[in-house]
Amino acid sequence: MSRLRTFITARRTSWIVLVAAFLAAGAIFAAGSGNEEGALPGVGLPESAESAQAAAAAEDLPGADSTVALLVFTRDGDALTDGDTAAITEAAGTLSDLSAEGFVPPPTFSDDGTTAIVTVPLDSLSEAGEQAERADEIREEVNADLPSGLTALLSGPEGFAVDIAAVFEGADFTLLITTVIVVAVLLLVTYRSPWLWLVPLIVVGTADGLAGIVAARVAALAGIPLDASVTGILSVLVFGAGTNYALLLIARYRDELRLEEDRREAMSRALRGAGPAIIASGSTVVLALLTLVFAELQGNRALGIACATGVVIAMIFALVVLPAALVLFGRGLFWPYIPKFGTEGSAERGVWHKLGVLVSKKPVAVAILGAIVLGALSLGVPQIKIGLSQTESFTQVPEAVQGQELIADAFPAGSGSPASVIVNSDYAAEAAQAAEGVEGVDAVSIGESTSTITQISVVLDDAAETEGSFAAIEALRAELSSIDGADALVGGLDAQALDVQRAQQHDQDLVIPLILGLVFIVLVLLLRSLVAPILLLLTVLASFFASLGASWLLFQSVFGFPAIDTNVVLFSFLFLVALGVDYNIFLVTRAREEAVEHGTRQGMIRALSSTGGVITSAGILLAAVFAVLGVLPLITLTQIGIIVCIGVLLDTLLVRTVIVPSLAFMLGEKFWWPGRVISVGAEVRTPKRGAAEHVREHAPAHAEDHAPKHAEDERSPKHSIDA
Repeated sequence: MSRLRTFITARRTSWIVLVAAFLAAGAIFAAGSGNEEGALPGVGLPESAESAQAAAAAEDLPGADSTVALLVFTRDGDALTDGDTAAITEAAGTLSDLSAEGFVPPPTFSDDGTTAIVTVPLDSLSEAGEQAERADEIREEVNADLPSGLTALLSGPEGFAVDIAAVFEGADFTLLITTVIVVAVLLLVTYRSPWLWLVPLIVVGTADGLAGIVAARVAALAGIPLDASVTGILSVLVFGAGTNYALLLIARYRDELRLEEDRREAMSRALRGAGPAIIASGSTVVLALLTLVFAELQGNRALGIACATGVVIAMIFALVVLPAALVLFGRGLFWPYIPKFGTEGSAERGVWHKLGVLVSKKPVAVAILGAIVLGALSLGVPQIKIGLSQTESFTQVPEAVQGQELIADAFPAGSGSPASVIVNSDYAAEAAQAAEGVEGVDAVSIGESTSTITQISVVLDDAAETEGSFAAIEALRAELSSIDGADALVGGLDAQALDVQRAQQHDQDLVIPLILGLVFIVLVLLLRSLVAPILLLLTVLASFFASLGASWLLFQSVFGFPAIDTNVVLFSFLFLVALGVDYNIFLVTRAREEAVEHGTRQGMIRALSSTGGVITSAGILLAAVFAVLGVLPLITLTQIGIIVCIGVLLDTLLVRTVIVPSLAFMLGEKFWWPGRVISVGAEVRTPKRGAAEHVREHAPAHAEDHAPKHAEDERSPKHSIDA
């Protein structure tokens, strides 16, 4: 590894690293991701799901390649006039040219006379842009000659598809710009330098761009497309993790510059010190993400593959490209706070050192107080409601949702999304009669058929994706399965949502234990201990439940969210456990390193002194980056962003700052059991001897690269670039 560190940091070879990285990046950008632009989030159910089987069977029906748009006419709750009725009928006729069947069925009017529905059969389109253009044409056509006060809203399957596409239109660009601004501001505040922040920002930004392309290619090998929701989370994760690794490396580099006169040797030592922690933490995140490949839902597998690929790229850029870029410049890169050779840092007399000493005096009281805080925040967890319907998924109410709500108020609530039952044609009449007797069913009609199968449309009493509609679907499945030979399959929106909910629960029950097991194994191998990994894992779990409970209180009292989406708990747990362990790894590995010289108590204090500032900065930055997900009007991403943001702040400011140190102080050497940390009394490097003696003792393999004439340049406040 020393040869690799030398190659990355040496004057003659660091340029090779940067040129190779530049050429590789250019080739990847030129090749592109091969991913379909404007791809929308898919359902991704396994083929074994009944709704998926029903959808596959329905492909053989005559109207398999069609969809429908529901146009909802209303006068803002007032009764429709005779003129309105005539105008609606005329508007329906003008849409015949757009209809897949060449005509549009007559309008359907509600019993209270306040609402009308026009069902427009349409050919299915896979490209989001074409869908949007057709939707605009329908809206323009139908609203052209309506009486004043009468409006038409586009809803139904086509309306929701268009509105969801609009949510993700430009999503990647919006997230990227917002993330870059947040990261740039926080780096500028952290380093208080007019140009140092540019180096990690450019390196991590390049890594983010490459991650999106490479992840799409890797996912394609598994036959999984990446939609905009996955690429959005990927970008946030790469920026957050990559910047965290950069902060840790640069902080260690700054410390080494005070002990080493040559900046390249200082960077080599910084890599030796920070590299293992970065690799361990990054590997933990990657392994945790890869557990999602065992998930049933395709979206979960896509996220796991994409984000694992992104974190690997972030690690490579942080450990290879960033060091090579930083050593091009002299110490003046840190101006105006230049780490001068032969000076001491402020860590051992700063606020983190004082905090460590304070916690060490009363560790039991601190641990109890921390547990009380986390426990209090977790009180909201039992009240959490899981599951958002399609109409509840947006932070801003789109037109399709408004139309669906009008339909639910004026017609049977399930009119806008009837269940679709596929049965063997010989049993169609019997199945339809049986369906009519199921509790929760409002109306049944026999639809299209072939010589082998028939489709039955079942309108439910309850609104789509509610507990009532799910109960009706289960009852319908139970009733129809008792008809021998019918081979009934119940599909449609409600059945699909129910199957997604069950698959998500399966994935959660499978993946969460896998994540915990993998993280525990990594910690055991890294720390060579059993006690410390158990305690670290428990603290991260506690902060997860605390963040979940605190977030739920916010969702209820501030944001007014009715529930947490089905995939939010799993994704939040994944990111919080993996990323939360990161900070504990950064702290505890440094504590173990220091404990060899100073014992566990002083080692933890020194580790907290050395890493407190950088880990806090990294945590605040990561929390802010995840909060950026809230810029999109999709509740799922907003919820993930808020939960992870709160959890990371708790990990950074409470768990890692006081709870973990207090546990180490309480247990002493037992913290490392069954391993042992014994002080070997090794000589501590000091820069206070003569420069010539220091250089002779620590002459690196590339000593010829830093002749005496450079010594003055290294101490200059101006940053220099090697020719």
